[in-house]
Parts: sequence; C-alpha cells; structure tokens
Amino acid sequence: MSRIAVLVPGKIHDRVLAQLKDRFEVISVERDETLKLDAGTAQRIRGVALSGAFPAVWFEQLPNIEIVASFGVGYDGIDAKLAGSKGIIVTNTPDVLNDEVADTAIALLLNTIRELPKAEAWLRDGNWKPGSAYPLTRYSLKGRHVGLYGLGRIGLEIAKRLEPFKVKISYHTRSRHADAPYDYHPTLKGLAEAVDTLVAIVPKTPQTHKTVNADILSALGPDGIVVNVGRGWTVNEDDLIAALNAGTIGGAGLDVFYDEPNVPAGLLSAPNTVLVPHIGSASIPTRNAMADLVAENLISWFEQGKPVTPVAETPVKQ
Repeated sequence: MSRIAVLVPGKIHDRVLAQLKDRFEVISVERDETLKLDAGTAQRIRGVALSGAFPAVWFEQLPNIEIVASFGVGYDGIDAKLAGSKGIIVTNTPDVLNDEVADTAIALLLNTIRELPKAEAWLRDGNWKPGSAYPLTRYSLKGRHVGLYGLGRIGLEIAKRLEPFKVKISYHTRSRHADAPYDYHPTLKGLAEAVDTLVAIVPKTPQTHKTVNADILSALGPDGIVVNVGRGWTVNEDDLIAALNAGTIGGAGLDVFYDEPNVPAGLLSAPNTVLVPHIGSASIPTRNAMADLVAENLISWFEQGKPVTPVAETPVKQ
C-alpha cells in the first residue's frame, strides 16, 4: 500500500522530517514562487509541512492537499481564509512557545532599562578599574507602568511575569478581556498616554501595520521604553529611529524587524537599543516542541481525521 505524500517546501526542523518519514512519503523541494513539481507528483500530495509563507499560487499547484501544517504560531504568510474556502486545514504551533517568547520579552525589557549588554561590554573592554564604575542607569523597572499591546496567549504570559515586579499593568486589544485584571484602553493612543513602557505582541494584520508610530512614541514620553516581540510589521522603524535620536523616548528592545534579516543602520547606531535576531522562541527545547506539534497535526489528521491545533479560519475544528 502506497504511503500518503507530504510535501516539505524548503527547510524545516529536522525533527519534523524524522517523524514524518516514519509514516509518510516525504517529498522535499526547494522553496520557490512556483513549486518545481511535475503534475503527477503534485496530484499525489495531500499534506504540507512548512516553515514560512505559503504563496496562494501553491493552492492551484497542489489540487489535492487537505492540510497545511505550519511551524510557528503566526500564520500570516498563509491565506488561511482562502484555504478554508477550499476545505483545506491550516494548523500552527501555539502554546508550546508562549513561555519562551514571554521570557524573551521580560529579558529585553530588563536589558533595555538597566543597560545590561552595555555594562557587560564596558566590563569586557577593561573599563572596570579601581576608582571607576559603570554610570548609573537612567531608568529602573521599579514603579513603571507597562502597557501590553496585545493580550493573547503570549501577552497574558508576559503579564503574569510582570506581576511579581510590582509594576502597574494595562493593555489594549480590539476588545476587552472580561477576565483580565488589568486596566483596559480602547485605543493604542490612550494606552500610550497612560503608560511609560509599551510591549508589543500583536500579530501581523492590516490593522497592526506600523501602528507604533511617531504619534504613539510621542505619547509614551521621553522616559518611555518600547519592547517588540510580536512582528516587526507593527513598528514604524523610521519613526522609532527618529524618536530614539531626538530623545522622544528613552529606549527600545527589539526581537523583530520590518525587513528581516535586514536591521536598519539607524537602529544599530541609535542610543539605548537592545537588538536580538528574532530569537523569541529559539531554544532547543521549544523548537523541538514546535517541530513535534507540526508532525502531530499531520499524523493526527491522516490517522484520526482531526487536526491538533487548527487555526481559527480552518473548516475543521479540534
């Protein structure tokens, strides 16, 4: 009996491949705008495991796919609504990376406020000598008011981690969370005016494009700190660079950028920035868990007829 064919376009975690090869015929091809597959092979493919975007044209090239299992919590690179209209399931890897990304957000916040990377570099450069000390940091986390732009799974984990620091917590989302014990602001501008620290953890949607702009940064104030662990899409980087250089805000900690892996020179040279290369979930245990969930979604669908973590737009629920 022939095995079900599953396509893997481009690179994916080795752990995904290892698990899929035990059960499926895995067809690997280079990622391209149009897949280099002959018609017969394309007809046989029923599932896809991928890391990254799924161009809409691939839906036409793969007429018999039933499921697209995506490696990552964000799935804005897949037209899930179009997939749903075709009866195709889309899955992602939520929850297994919540803790890691939330930890990264807290680390970025502390490193930006207390300038820990700069202090370490100062020490390593041999500057710590008798009679010398690293300058007192301008900011402290003590007494801050943190605004969360986004209060989904990861946002709630960030909020829980912030509570022991005894800071005030507020948030802005499209609608109020009835169970959230934090102050709600119906607009991002209102949130920025109320807080001195803004943590962005919203998905990439048309409504979140460059919403953290000059107006929001100005409202945050000269002691303001911005942390972004969501999508680089959310921040207007030109406005952020200008604000950092003009002292409109005090600092920024960024894990994500608008045009990755390209980081603007203005951010690299701006004062009081902590910049890391999109490593929010980049630990071996977390990436292994994400890989396992990609494989589990495909295995569960083809062996039990149900996906494990379907996205909201998908036509088959958990």
